[in-house]
Amino acid sequence: MTVIIGYILVIGCIMGGYLGAGGHIGILLQPFEAVIIFGGAIGAFVVSNSPKVLKASLGALAMVFKGSPYSKEFYLETLTLLSKIFVKIRQNGLLSVEGDIENPEQSELFKSAPKVLADHHAMDFITDYLRLMSSGSLDVHQLDNLMDIDIDTHHEEGHQPIAALAKMADGMPAFGIVAAVMGVVHTMESLDKPQTVLGGLIAAALVGTFLGILISYGFVAPLVGNLEQKLADSTKYYQAIKAGLIASMNGYPPPTAVEFARKVMFSTERPGFQELEEHIKANK
Repeated sequence: MTVIIGYILVIGCIMGGYLGAGGHIGILLQPFEAVIIFGGAIGAFVVSNSPKVLKASLGALAMVFKGSPYSKEFYLETLTLLSKIFVKIRQNGLLSVEGDIENPEQSELFKSAPKVLADHHAMDFITDYLRLMSSGSLDVHQLDNLMDIDIDTHHEEGHQPIAALAKMADGMPAFGIVAAVMGVVHTMESLDKPQTVLGGLIAAALVGTFLGILISYGFVAPLVGNLEQKLADSTKYYQAIKAGLIASMNGYPPPTAVEFARKVMFSTERPGFQELEEHIKANK
């Protein structure tokens, strides 16, 4: 919703200022220049990226128009789930969660956190490391390092479509210049036309530069910024889970291990200590 509001503000303020200065909206309607800019940019985008990045970019664009899933409610549910896992491990040992991590969809433990259960990336992260913890094949330092590598890989993979879209945004003004130059070429072919006609052709050519810059900095580049923030939220989420799991593996009591996870979260989504405690008690 905020993306749509932002786009309305971009269009409204720019068009409003132009019309207020006495401009005519008709001259800005240059569909063939839009075809040159969009077609050139999309073609270059396809050439410069692998199929997996193209697919990830389409998925990322769909995410832009959705709110971030990493809300306070989602964090509360995650922290409560971790608390239940840590309590079960504390009481019955690591092997007691083996059945839960092998069939999380059938586990009462994971079914108590439906939003987390629906996020297969989060489920893979939690269950994979619980499985490694229960196997006893890695010590806490090795597991800590592996988690860091895993989170870095997640961040790098998530950044690929962002980098691709950023390059596309950078190229839009250049394709706008291409459209403008082609308009000037067309104008030079029409020097025998009346002055009023030539003025219109020159104005139409300049619209290409305008559209390239507007599309780049008013529409595509803001999407890149939005996606970067969503990726940062996602990375922070996994860092919080990691902190809780490592604290539990180090032998801290469940409330302390959960507090390790809570303190890693961004302050805007981080639930308060008392709020978390009440939520855990209410969902026992």
